[in-house]
Amino acid sequence: MRVEDRDDPRLADYVSLRDVQLRKQLEAEHGLFIAEGEKVVRRAVEAGYPARSFLLSERWLGGLTDVLAAAGDVPCYVASEALVEQVTGFHVHRGALAAMERLPAASVDSVIGGARRLVVLEDIVDHANVGAILRSATALGADGALLSPRCADPLYRRAVKVSMGAVFALPWTRLPDWYDALPKLAAVGFVTVALTPAAGALDVRDLQERLAGSPTAVIVGSEGHGLTRRWIDSAQLRARIPMSNGIDSLNVAAAAAVAFHALW
Repeated sequence: MRVEDRDDPRLADYVSLRDVQLRKQLEAEHGLFIAEGEKVVRRAVEAGYPARSFLLSERWLGGLTDVLAAAGDVPCYVASEALVEQVTGFHVHRGALAAMERLPAASVDSVIGGARRLVVLEDIVDHANVGAILRSATALGADGALLSPRCADPLYRRAVKVSMGAVFALPWTRLPDWYDALPKLAAVGFVTVALTPAAGALDVRDLQERLAGSPTAVIVGSEGHGLTRRWIDSAQLRARIPMSNGIDSLNVAAAAAVAFHALW
């Protein structure tokens, strides 16, 4: 159905997508998230997330015909690119948006059950970094992800977009018990490996053979200070990526990708 008014109440799910605080409140209140771009929208629907509505510019309508049909009796709003920009607050380059319903959070046991490769994130607060890490983890063999309570929301639009929908493919959940998470993972058979630039840590390249065949959890810390002392001390192994030319560390998403590739 065609919409031509930026204040149309049917578009409420899409208002001010760049306003992080507003979106956090609105999405938590209504149990929704926004998928952006044809591929991401398609992957969200294929992953089983129920669609609330779609908002498309005219030229993207044809590419999602099958998705719209599969979604059933879900409204699809068609608007000019200018109107979509007015509603969302930015130019939607890929021209397709969908408001999706969140599914119930997975339990920690369901994420780690049967898994052999985990990524554990402590206080990664940037949505793009969370999305990039989960994309790399999925591509490089992870079976699941655990997030500390302060981590950014993997289903926030920016995280979903950067992950290219990998957040729908990789089982993940938040850790209710952050403090003792690593000893509990070790107790169920995982070798916990804390990623740190500390000089005393082992070269990450030397650990692949040592860890071969062992269920492994790679622990990645916050953008600024890295892992807390609690998690560094409670990990069974500490691994570093050797640096050159006076550089002491990589962006956390890049470092995580290097570690996943080296270890897995």
